[in-house]
Amino acid sequence: MRIHPLVPSLLLLGTLSFTAACSSGPGEPSGSAGAASARPGSTPGPSPVRSVDPSKIKGLEIVSDSSENKSCPFATSYPDVPGAEAMTAAMKKYVERRLATFRSNSAACEGGAEGLELNISHQFLVASGDVLGVRLSTQDPSSAGSGLSATTYWYDGKAGAYRTAPGLVAEDARTAFLGALKDRLKGREGVDAASLDDTLSDPASRAAVLDDMAFTADGGLRVAFDRGDVGVPAAGALTVTLSKETVTPWLSAFGKRVQRQTVTPSRSLDLGATHTPTQAVPTHTASGDDDTNCKRVRCLALTFDDGPAVPETATLLTYLARYKARATFFTVGQNVAAHPDLVRAAARAGNEIGNHSWNHPDLTKLARGQVVSQLNRTSAAIEAATGKAPTLFRPPYGAVNPRVRAATRLSPVLWDVDTEDWKYRDADKVARTVIDKVRRNDVVLMHDIHPTSVAAVPQILRTLTARGYHFVTVSHLRATL
Repeated sequence: MRIHPLVPSLLLLGTLSFTAACSSGPGEPSGSAGAASARPGSTPGPSPVRSVDPSKIKGLEIVSDSSENKSCPFATSYPDVPGAEAMTAAMKKYVERRLATFRSNSAACEGGAEGLELNISHQFLVASGDVLGVRLSTQDPSSAGSGLSATTYWYDGKAGAYRTAPGLVAEDARTAFLGALKDRLKGREGVDAASLDDTLSDPASRAAVLDDMAFTADGGLRVAFDRGDVGVPAAGALTVTLSKETVTPWLSAFGKRVQRQTVTPSRSLDLGATHTPTQAVPTHTASGDDDTNCKRVRCLALTFDDGPAVPETATLLTYLARYKARATFFTVGQNVAAHPDLVRAAARAGNEIGNHSWNHPDLTKLARGQVVSQLNRTSAAIEAATGKAPTLFRPPYGAVNPRVRAATRLSPVLWDVDTEDWKYRDADKVARTVIDKVRRNDVVLMHDIHPTSVAAVPQILRTLTARGYHFVTVSHLRATL
């Protein structure tokens, strides 16, 4: 990947075809049969890959982080799958590097210039048999161009090795493969033949631009180039799709297994992990409706953003149940898809499930259709998990405007007390912030993706219960005032 952006949600125009397109605005990496990979917020389009149900991946953890700092907002995520530690390490290294660069950018974080936002989200391409494929999509306006890029990561369970995208093609077939790419790119507006030859001939440049490759549902190979990688930026992003018949002879042994598992997925994934952790899902059940009258007693609404997370959300549910406390969880859609069992458990225990978008972009920067996609996909995932559609949403970063409000029937929820737990990873400090600042009927902002925030909850519940507070959901608080 070069520093130029790409717009990967492009329509496939058939066998041995290519497409050029320009960015039309922030988009949304899809973990379903939507866009293959696009800017956070976009409306999903035709997918080049089959839908992967991440909830079927045993031991899966989604590594998430975010900041509510309006002058340095970011949200990142990548999967951690047992057995694929080398691949997880590569994704972690990439995310940490991009985050460090973003944070050190004076315009983004030191100068207080609002409007710049880093978003890194993930999509499973295949998780079947002994192969795993993931695409990380990045939106970083502080980088060159429109700041869009995508990279695919591959894991070979049979060999126990992490592979980059070029590893899908056999070494002795690279010349034929590159020749086919050149043939389908040359002649396109904005593509200079000499520059293209230089880019694909140089090993370092070639590795940088051939970093987003995935198989289509019918076995073809889709190669996406960042905008500006093989043509002038004005030409937009370029995509070449090679048919199954054309590309199969050029594939490596690993590439053929990836192709086979994409076209005809196995029922399970086995990467040779020596130990696959089993997530304990709480079985607490609420005893009837909440009859707390917030007009007569002190009420408090604890809210938790960005989850569900493993194992933090399960631990939090146990703490809440001990004090018969209820809370509101504003969940991120891609995490709901990965852990619907935790969302079900939260709802079963009398907690409220709210919508926090699919992958945490600033909704005010998106077009109406993109906002609709972000919220509707998440609501659908919540309803699939709990049997009930949400009625509330919390806009990421608390950013909401008339366009966002008009794009949904969900009621927006902000907060009265910000614990800043994303900044202070200190359980005692988080607990003291809540205990010292809350007033009757306040809404408190926390995040259940941080272990320190979850660890703060027992002290909060214990101290404030002793002061006569009752912990209710946001909807209950609103309804009884």
